[in-house]
Order: sequence, then C-alpha cells, then structure tokens
Amino acid sequence: MALLLFGRRLFKCSRDVGKIMEASQLYCSSASSGKQRVNSVDLYYEQTGQGKHAVLLFPGALGSTKTDFGPQLKSLNKERFTVVGWDPRGYGQSRPPDRDFPSDFFERDAKDGVDLMKTLGFKKFSLLGWSDGGITAMIAAARNPELINKMVVWGSNVFVTQDDLKLYNMVRDVSKWSARMRQPMEEVYGAEAFAKIWENWVDGIAQFAKRPEGNICMELLPLISCPTLIIHGEKDPMVPSFHPQYLHKNIKASRLHLMPEGKHNLHLKYAEEFNKLVEDFLKD
Repeated sequence: MALLLFGRRLFKCSRDVGKIMEASQLYCSSASSGKQRVNSVDLYYEQTGQGKHAVLLFPGALGSTKTDFGPQLKSLNKERFTVVGWDPRGYGQSRPPDRDFPSDFFERDAKDGVDLMKTLGFKKFSLLGWSDGGITAMIAAARNPELINKMVVWGSNVFVTQDDLKLYNMVRDVSKWSARMRQPMEEVYGAEAFAKIWENWVDGIAQFAKRPEGNICMELLPLISCPTLIIHGEKDPMVPSFHPQYLHKNIKASRLHLMPEGKHNLHLKYAEEFNKLVEDFLKD
C-alpha cells in the first residue's frame, strides 16, 4: 500500500513539471558560461552575480544547470552573491565522458565541484545541494572544512534502506513516467540515452544498499563544521522524513526547516520562498 501511494504521489507531482521547468529555464542575460578543464574532464558551468559571497550549486541525479537551478541562477541576489551552477561529469553539457557510477561517484563529484571552484579562482564559498547534489555537497563540506562558509541541502540522504531501494526501482522504467516528467531530461540527453543513464543511476545508488546500514557517507557527517540548513518538503515522495532527521541529528551545526507543501523539487515549485530562506541563511 505504501508503494502504491508513493506511485500515485509521484505521478501527481509530475503534472506540475511543465510549469516548474519553464521557471527553471529562465536565465539572467548577464550570466557567463563556459567549460573548464578539471581533473582531466571539461566541466560546463554558468556563473551569475558579482557578490563577494560565492555559492556553488550541486544538481541532482542526471541534473544540470539547465534542468535544476534556473530560478536560483536568475533570482538569487546578484549584489550579495556570485552563483556558480555546473554539470557534473557525464551530465548535461559536461559530456564526454559518458556518465558512469563507480562506488566512489559521489566522492568524485565532490572533488570535481570543489576543484572547479578553485580553478575559477574562488578561495572560499558556500554550497547548495539538491538530492544527489546534497550528498555530494555534504562530502565536499566534510572533506574541505577550510573552504566552505555555509551549506544548504534538501531532498538528500546519506544511507539507502531497502524501502528506499523499492522506491528507486519503482521509477526505474522511464517509459512509465508521464511525458512531462520525461521531457526535460529527454531534451538534454535524448530519449534512448536518458532511459539508459537513468537505469544506470538506479543501479549505481542500489550498490550502497549492499553496504552495512546502507552507508553512503554516514561517517563524514561529524566532520561537517560549517553552519548547515537542512530543508525538507513534507510531501517529498522520494525522501522519507527520517533522512533529514538523521542529518539534523548528526550534523552538529545544523538546523532543520520543514516545508509542509514541499515535494522533492521544492526549490523549483516554491522558488521565491526557497530563495528567501537561502539568502537569509547565507547572510554573513
């Protein structure tokens, strides 16, 4: 019954995607973009704003600047912040190479993101991480405490339970998704490639369920020293509430903010509210 309800909620959520993706693809005309050679790959990035406080955006699974962070690149305060969005290796415009999912793919993305910021000349910066990007951001913060000012994560987890695995397998076959749900990713990857990469992602995340406690990076949470805001949408069909509660309990400098109507894509559907939360939290 729980899985049936999840399926209904997921596909109900998909009806909002058309409006959400229109918002996510609004870009500031003054934004710069390009590629930087980082760790032997060419990483695509977009940068906007001229503020002293630099912010790096970590996208979700298969995500990119195009699909995941339009409202943030467009509307976060450009006088206070310099915002950098990027496509992790194998995603979006950071191809080639083709995306793969070795056991250290989260660690690899964390290093790539931090090294991209170093290459762009930023000595200290904050992190915003959504879903998979939240996992990557937490690893980056734990590994590089001297570089990170503050961090915001939402829709994220640091372990995979058997129940989580059932949820992922329910959405393995993208042909069962609504057309609106598939469209943004198919525009980036093509229909056939998207289906294959998504299946590979499900297999990639499933490998953690075989570890003790389903561990992804649980042992790193006590190493996070930066102030951290955990945002959770209480109607998120992909991330049960015990995940943000665990993060809040184990990241010592954290606070938890609940959005009663928020789903997994709360930063897109409720972009104005989300951006204000972030701006207020990032105030120096």
